[in-house]
Amino acid sequence: MILEAVILQVKQGMEEDYEEAFREASAIISSMKGYISHELQRCMEVKGKYKAW
Repeated sequence: MILEAVILQVKQGMEEDYEEAFREASAIISSMKGYISHELQRCMEVKGKYKAW
């Protein structure tokens, strides 16, 4: 199994657009062969910062 984790900084004011795009991409990601799971978390301390895996 491969675990990939990323830290993302989204431009100020684009957070809602990014989260919507991530939800849309989730349908494609989850349909891939071998898919197990993925998750997006918003950082509470830094606005616009996300962690995904």
